[in-house]
Amino acid sequence: MTRALRQLWRSVGFRLAFYYGLLVAITMLAALAIVYMQTVGVLQQRMVRQVAASVQQLVVRYEARGAEGVAGEIAHALSDGRNSDNEIYLLTDRDGNKRAGNLDQMPSLAPDAGDGVHRRVVRAGQTVIAYLVMRPLPDGGMLVVGHDLRDQESIESLVASASAAAGIVAVLLLIGGTFVFRQELERSVGAVRRTAARIAAGELQERVAPSGQEDEFALLEGDINAMLDRIQSLMDGVRHVSNTIAHDLRTPLTRVLVRLRAVEAGLGDAHHPQREPVATAIRELEELAVMFEKLLQIAEVEAGARRQQFAPVALHVIADDVAELYEAVAELRGIALLREPADRAIALGDRDLLAGAAANLLDNALKYGGAGATVRIGTHTVDGRAQLFVQDDGPGIPSAEYERLGVRFHRLDHSTPGHGLGLASVQAVVALHGGRLQFGDARPGLRACIDLPTADA
Repeated sequence: MTRALRQLWRSVGFRLAFYYGLLVAITMLAALAIVYMQTVGVLQQRMVRQVAASVQQLVVRYEARGAEGVAGEIAHALSDGRNSDNEIYLLTDRDGNKRAGNLDQMPSLAPDAGDGVHRRVVRAGQTVIAYLVMRPLPDGGMLVVGHDLRDQESIESLVASASAAAGIVAVLLLIGGTFVFRQELERSVGAVRRTAARIAAGELQERVAPSGQEDEFALLEGDINAMLDRIQSLMDGVRHVSNTIAHDLRTPLTRVLVRLRAVEAGLGDAHHPQREPVATAIRELEELAVMFEKLLQIAEVEAGARRQQFAPVALHVIADDVAELYEAVAELRGIALLREPADRAIALGDRDLLAGAAANLLDNALKYGGAGATVRIGTHTVDGRAQLFVQDDGPGIPSAEYERLGVRFHRLDHSTPGHGLGLASVQAVVALHGGRLQFGDARPGLRACIDLPTADA
């Protein structure tokens, strides 16, 4: 579940939709909060003004007619039917005895609580929460005026419930809108992304299917297709030149080799002065023929001509065969060749191409690991990826050179025989299979890993 959420969060479309929806939800919730605060605030202010006006009116009545006048005014207010259910009054004498009002007893208020407080009081035998204002009178009595908060709390609860319901709706709209926005963006970008993936796998003839719309993504699709047309044209030109050179030179090269071998055979005497130059020329031409053959093989792989032959391939069986093939070579060079780990790993691909790629990696490890080295060829499956790796504990290479590994004709050690095409062919094979060729520091030595999607994937 956590992995799925992380993968979902990596989507730019999902993040954009989430941020936009979150902004809308915050704006809606802020508006609801403002409405709630304004509604509750207006009610509270009106209540405070009513209580203050009542206190002021009773104080004026006390100055005019004394405590009896205040008691009469309180009795009239409680019987006039206007807000009688919410009004609270209490008038006591200097001894604390009740003279008028609807409170059963004096609330527990400090004498300095004249500006208004919220307290639990007992009115008509019921305990309620009320807003109260207390005023001491000149005769030692106490005047308490207040308002029952039950109706106001009901209104506040109603507004809060409505705000909560609106907030839940906003969150649901946020979630739904996020996925709808992501799906719409994925629909527009997905075709471009899938086409780019197939192009990267070597299918240069692929193009983005027109969406039929007239929006920005349609313009982008047209520009990408035009760019791909230009890239394919340039690549076809380069491949044509490379293939033409390789094909055209291979035939005369073969003829020259045949004639040189005939000359070598006709020299007869093993000590003939011309035998060594002829043998050297034959070796160099044979190396040149091998290089042309590798270039043609790379061109064929990059063209994707063998993709239709893909089938489930057991990388662990390939590793077993390659290790057995090079066992004698490793022993001859004083190198310990280990087959570990030998876990099951199944990928979709061309067995011959993958076997050749594995052989190339193992040959390089034996060649550059050095006498006394230990070379491991292993297979396993990690996170839905089938991996075949070759690792040695030789001198390794500088980390800055990792990026240049696989570049045609690039060689780190020119003293070692080779053409700089081995890793280039491995790179082309792995790319054809939609995988990755990864290099890492084995500390000591180098680790080269062919990472492919499993056959199930």
